[in-house]
This record gives sequence, structure tokens and C-alpha cells, in this order.
Amino acid sequence: MSRTAISTSAAPAAIGPYSQAVKAGAMVFLSGQIPLDPASGALVEGDISTQTRRVFDNLRAVCEAAGGSLDAVARIGIFLTDLGNFAEVNAVMAEYFQAPYPARATVQVSALPKGAQVEVDAVMVLA
Repeated sequence: MSRTAISTSAAPAAIGPYSQAVKAGAMVFLSGQIPLDPASGALVEGDISTQTRRVFDNLRAVCEAAGGSLDAVARIGIFLTDLGNFAEVNAVMAEYFQAPYPARATVQVSALPKGAQVEVDAVMVLA
């Protein structure tokens, strides 16, 4: 099966040897997004809700570049530097997704790139 790299200027450029996403068949594997502004490459300032919105905006841009949308996301992984922010992240996620919600794992990590408080990766299935 062939793999196709997905890239868009509407989301932050990859900061290492990886793709924003890779399409393999009908599946699209989206790399983790942190709350970087795609234009400046800088971490957005603000609370966990502001950072989480930027992350989901970035993921939406990559989904669209791959020919899909957040509605086609089957699974997400959320990485938080503080699980005390769980409720706020859930509230923001509810702004971007509706039932049936994607499957999800949420874990606390000791640190994220550039001092971000949240990172989210995803798997999307195209029709």
C-alpha cells in the first residue's frame, strides 16, 4: 500500500523528520499538533482552553488538506501536562466534535514541545 504525505500551510509546518499527516488507503494518520500559530510558528498565549482550540483548529486544517473533516476522525490521543485541565479540554472538544465522538485516550506527560500544555494526534477514515 502506498503512503502519501499530507501538508498544508494552514497548520504549523513539521518541526522534525515527519509529515503533518500520512494517508494510507482510506486512513489518514495525523501527527500530534501543539498550539502553534501556523503563520508565526509561535506558541499561542492563553489558558488551556485557548491552547486546545488552536490545536483543534490545526488538526481541522490538516484533515481538510487530506480531503476530510473532523467529522471523519475515528480516534484521537490527547496529551496533557496537567490532568487537572481535563474538564476544560473536554469542554473545548465538545465544541469541535459531536456524537458519535471519536474513540480517545488522554494521558498526562511530563513535558511537551515548546512548553505547550496540550498536544493532540488523530486517525481519520475517509469514505
